[in-house]
Amino acid sequence: MGNTFTQVHLHIIFAVQNRTSLIDKSWEERLYKYIIAIIQNRGHKVLSIGGMPDHIHILIGFRPTEAPSLLIQIVKRDTSLWINENKLVRGSFNWQEGYGVFSYSKSQLSTVISYIENQKKHHSKQSFQEEFKSILDRLGIDYDPQYLFHKVE
Repeated sequence: MGNTFTQVHLHIIFAVQNRTSLIDKSWEERLYKYIIAIIQNRGHKVLSIGGMPDHIHILIGFRPTEAPSLLIQIVKRDTSLWINENKLVRGSFNWQEGYGVFSYSKSQLSTVISYIENQKKHHSKQSFQEEFKSILDRLGIDYDPQYLFHKVE
């Protein structure tokens, strides 16, 4: 076979350090556009992006030209620098260590997109911590609750 064919869809979730609600509505859309540019410049396609003031969800069509961990590291590093250079928050902005990356089939994309686009509605009923645990449970991912969320001192 002369060519490489892939179809990989990843749902990426990461939170503001200490899950503090620092992403303000006044610059949230600019942040999303910045994230989209970073991801697209690396050859991937953003299918949906959204979140809350304390975390972000991104659904991408992923090209397996780099590790997901490297892409997420670059997105988090570059957006932290951008937020801090533009003084969009008081003090220093950082993302929480760690992230979630979950794969979905093409037939599941409309459900995941709807989920991401309706974050405000979901979080009127449950916190980010409850949401993340629910995703892990639904996907059958083993985890130790003591290592899920920790506060940075």
